[in-house]
Amino acid sequence: MSPFVSRVVVAALLLPVVLFVIWAGDWWLVGLAGVAAVLALHEFYGMTRTLRPVVLAGYAGTLAVLVGAAWGPEWTLAGFLSTFGFAFVFKGIAGVRPTLISTACTVLGPAWIGLGLAHMVLVREIPEHGALAAFTVLLAVFASDTAAYVAGRLFGRHKLAPRTSPGKTWEGLVAGTIAAVLVPFFALYEEGFLDVPQSLALGAAIAVAAPVGDLFESALKRDAGLKDTGRLLLGHGGMLDRLDAVLFAAVVSFYLLLAFGAA
Repeated sequence: MSPFVSRVVVAALLLPVVLFVIWAGDWWLVGLAGVAAVLALHEFYGMTRTLRPVVLAGYAGTLAVLVGAAWGPEWTLAGFLSTFGFAFVFKGIAGVRPTLISTACTVLGPAWIGLGLAHMVLVREIPEHGALAAFTVLLAVFASDTAAYVAGRLFGRHKLAPRTSPGKTWEGLVAGTIAAVLVPFFALYEEGFLDVPQSLALGAAIAVAAPVGDLFESALKRDAGLKDTGRLLLGHGGMLDRLDAVLFAAVVSFYLLLAFGAA
């Protein structure tokens, strides 16, 4: 199966399930985010194992972040901060003195993966329009990624970041930006949630955050000498390869919606 076909098949199978769980919301979404987080953390700690992260502390801190997100932003932060305590407790149980590098690597997991997914939960928890907002963010990221991939394959000539991510092109970035801006505009048009300038601003923010998240993960993979974090999702790579853009876009989207007074 070609990478393109496998990407289409995986998306066709998973996207309806994800959209249904987002529509259901509440603990259904927290549960799905928890499963995705565990798989992504497994990949992340696998590629950073030489730094000796405290894996159990990372899992515990991330799950605390996601549970906290169901109760509000302040509990989300409290859940993340618990990671430091978990790291020292589990290191103490193992009889090993915590080091700066191992602790930093441990905390990066919940900070990147946990907080990213938690903000997707927070977007869904927005009163009245939470489901619409979460659908919009997710579909904008998906549309941006798909448009960038297709345009890059068909028309890509100029490398965006050849050392960090050789497959990405400026042509793909332009196509992905257009897609990311158009999705919120059409999804939120006359919905009584955001006005036109705000919906365009949301799309523009996602258009910037999504590829930055992608490049951030690519930089970590290159440092670890990996092309993909896994093969779980076939042409999409691993779970972390699929979530990289969402993790950044969800955070940016939530605080932008908060600034607009919509959250």
